Amino acid sequence: MTIRVVVADDQELVRSGFAMILDAQPDIEVVAEAGDGKQAVDAVRRLEPDVALLDIRMPVLDGIGACREISARTACRTVMLTTFDSDAYVYEALHAGASGFLLKDVRRDDLVHAVRVVAAGDSLLAPSVARLLIAEYTSRPAAAVVDERRLGVLTARERETLLHLARGLSNAEIAAAMVVSDHTVKTHVGNVLSKLGLRDRVQAVICAYETGLVAPSPEGAPPSSSPAQGRNGPAGNPPLR
Repeated sequence: MTIRVVVADDQELVRSGFAMILDAQPDIEVVAEAGDGKQAVDAVRRLEPDVALLDIRMPVLDGIGACREISARTACRTVMLTTFDSDAYVYEALHAGASGFLLKDVRRDDLVHAVRVVAAGDSLLAPSVARLLIAEYTSRPAAAVVDERRLGVLTARERETLLHLARGLSNAEIAAAMVVSDHTVKTHVGNVLSKLGLRDRVQAVICAYETGLVAPSPEGAPPSSSPAQGRNGPAGNPPLR
């Protein structure tokens, strides 16, 4: 299946460069280019692509505003592109519904990989962006109690899966930790996202922290599961990778 992509950036050379890289792939087709956020939203609504690459800083409507509209009104998934890795941009973009966040100096192969990963329904963060996300939550005080009203819809295994997602584990690593098949993990991940109303794994990580399921630890130490997880829950969690 061909992955259909819209590329939006107010710098024509940058936009054309990304489009050229992606169009050279046999399984990717750039269906439109846009010079501002409004054009990007209009193109997504009209053409219904699988993925939209959005520059953060664009005229008329910035990338975060465009991401918010696209995520709320379409099934298209978004990857944010920027020359900055400021935490303000990271958190705004993720809460707007972004499924990926890359710096513009991304390597050609990594750009192509990101589009494929996001189109497949997963999420992807540049390493520097992942570090910012971890630093933000490890700097916050731990929640006093776990938000059971929100997490109560999950089964014990789905809750354990969410905890592993917050550790940044892949499906294969989660399967090994839980001693189940990859197919079972995919089912659990799908159930977690569906029951909690989340778009992807990035939002699952945010949810795990915000609900208190994962307790932030001092900087440099791995985040840990909340005491409410119980004696049978997984042990301390390494940082998101």
